[in-house]
Amino acid sequence: MYNYADAKPPHSSSAVHKLELNNLHSLKSHGGVDRALLSFDIHADLRPAFHWNIKQLFVYVVAVYKTDANPLNQIVLWDEIVTAEGPEKDKIIKQDNVFVKYAFVDQADGLRGKDVELQLHWDHMPITGGLHQDQQSADSVDSFTLPAEYQ
Repeated sequence: MYNYADAKPPHSSSAVHKLELNNLHSLKSHGGVDRALLSFDIHADLRPAFHWNIKQLFVYVVAVYKTDANPLNQIVLWDEIVTAEGPEKDKIIKQDNVFVKYAFVDQADGLRGKDVELQLHWDHMPITGGLHQDQQSADSVDSFTLPAEYQ
């Protein structure tokens, strides 16, 4: 019997050429929790992730940081669906000064002074078979430090 858990998805060599902070618009306490609003630049070629069995990719930008309470925090800031149908140019994301779709909110007051990484992730949505996830290579991840005081 075939064991789907042992199946390894084909490695996607999608390239993230740029994903970095463009501008921190604000960092405030909002109802007792920290909230940051920011924009970023994103340049990524997702064409290599597509093959005959991929219907679409669910692409999203994640802010990753640590707090004393939680050693790993991952907050989705933006997302987009990229479909296999349509021109090849639609599989290349090249946007500057993209404002977050979803506020960067901590569960408490843990954002001030934190080091943050922006990472691009994508979920492969196949026509048939198992689902799998991919992300940009660790050596291409950009990081920044939030201010120690509210803005």
